[in-house]
Amino acid sequence: MSTFKNYLSLIKFSHTIFALPFALIGFFLGLFDLHFGEIPFMGRPTPIEEEGSVLDVFSRDHFYLLLLVLGCMVTARTAAMAFNRYLDRHYDAKNPRTAVREIPKGIIKPGNALAFTIINCLLFVAITWFINPLCFFLSPVALAVILGYSYTKRFTPLCHLILGIGLSLAPIGAYLAVTAHFSLLPIFFSLAVICWVSGFDIIYALQDVEFDRSNELYSIPASLGKKNALRISELLHVLSSLFVIVAGWHGGFGLWYWLGVLVFCGMLIYQHSVVKPNDLSRVNLAFMTANGIASVVFAIFVITDLFI
Repeated sequence: MSTFKNYLSLIKFSHTIFALPFALIGFFLGLFDLHFGEIPFMGRPTPIEEEGSVLDVFSRDHFYLLLLVLGCMVTARTAAMAFNRYLDRHYDAKNPRTAVREIPKGIIKPGNALAFTIINCLLFVAITWFINPLCFFLSPVALAVILGYSYTKRFTPLCHLILGIGLSLAPIGAYLAVTAHFSLLPIFFSLAVICWVSGFDIIYALQDVEFDRSNELYSIPASLGKKNALRISELLHVLSSLFVIVAGWHGGFGLWYWLGVLVFCGMLIYQHSVVKPNDLSRVNLAFMTANGIASVVFAIFVITDLFI
């Protein structure tokens, strides 16, 4: 049991809360598409056969598909985090903030962490085989993005955007699992995720400005300073808010969706109110609590709107 807990700690399993709600949004959007037909741009959805909600088409097969999507989410994210910890183990050992992590402390051996990564990559690809051919053939692309992120801090301050792209695959991937075709609406949600994740990752990176500079690692805070980095984070979160608004307008959503938008935007505003360039004491509050509430509550309201 202690070994299991160590691996959960290694991959920060609790951080799954960021991308998983958006994967659920993508999944239920896919069900909506199956029932109503693809939503036209700048138009409200028109039922193909009968009035109802996504609940009407949620069958035992779709429950099975939902489990497969969740399996993809967990294995892909686990592989990405384990590989990041493996690749950054030498930097983590030198950084006082991260020296307590499992690999630097010797709790988990580097080779075991790499093997754990490979196993989860294989599981991810195997699960996509049972979803549909499109997801299976795109699975190496998804792995290349989420694993490749771990290298980016070594050569570009845009690493935050690469992380955002990695997590933005959640709503698109879940939608493709259901429909096997691309659509504009889940892309709007993915764009929102890119800007949202990039923005809060910049806030999180404020803690390591001096360490990154001294070790020739790249980040926007290390390159531009804390104050300018926070301005860029604010801009990204404004763009994220605009994308969820555009998604709501394009999708013809109702009251529940817009209540979710208020919560989502409110949490973005809140995290910027508690983090200052000269006061980083509440970075973790902004990073985990505010963003966790933003994603979970927003997804609940979006899915509720679809069901109603």
